[in-house]
Amino acid sequence: MMLEGKKALITGGARGIGKEIVVRFLSEGSSVYFIDINPSEFMDEYESLAKKTGAKVVFKQGNVSDEENITGVVEEILTESGGIDILVNNAGITRDNLLFRMTGKEWNDVISINLSSAFYISKIVARQMAKQKSGSIINVASIVGVIGNAGQSNYSSSKAGLIGLTKSMARELGSRTIRVNAVAPGFIRTAMTDKLNDAQKQALMTQIPLGRLGEAEEVAKVILFLASDLASYVTGQVVHITGGMGM
Repeated sequence: MMLEGKKALITGGARGIGKEIVVRFLSEGSSVYFIDINPSEFMDEYESLAKKTGAKVVFKQGNVSDEENITGVVEEILTESGGIDILVNNAGITRDNLLFRMTGKEWNDVISINLSSAFYISKIVARQMAKQKSGSIINVASIVGVIGNAGQSNYSSSKAGLIGLTKSMARELGSRTIRVNAVAPGFIRTAMTDKLNDAQKQALMTQIPLGRLGEAEEVAKVILFLASDLASYVTGQVVHITGGMGM
């Protein structure tokens, strides 16, 4: 198992890509502490996987956009776990709107959850990783943080900021043997994309050389690689998971 004996902290682990990250990590032997605003409907599946590999799965409710709240939750996890080896900053939301119509709240909500939360949590966890002189941090960005997207100025900005945070942390923490990388997914099949009509799906396909949407599991596999010792000489990188879009 690629992560046997490791302990991971994952934000936004209740559903979507976060759910697949939790499943993949548990399957590879890592204990998982995950934070979300709501409990996960997949907790039974998580606990079954943990039992098979002798790992542990623990849910902590927390608001990642509230610095005081999330600081308390993360410090509680660090105390309970005895130390975290892997941090995945995955929590994120969208509040899409055209620039002229976007409200200050729509902007601030997205920046707060997608970007500021990664700063709050990384700051705490990296301090503990520095003491143990090892660790891997993976930030879940997006291809729109690289190429931009109409109607998503808040989301694109938050993900571009997350890429900048990744590179800065990689430079700052490398001497402590802490690796920091990001993934930039493209169009991934979700409940939202399942609702698109054929014409809308075809319009998406024209932008993707591989001619299909990605799967959340495919994103989780790349994150697993970056978290593992297979990526021991990889830091400061942004891995595009896009089917060739945006290259």
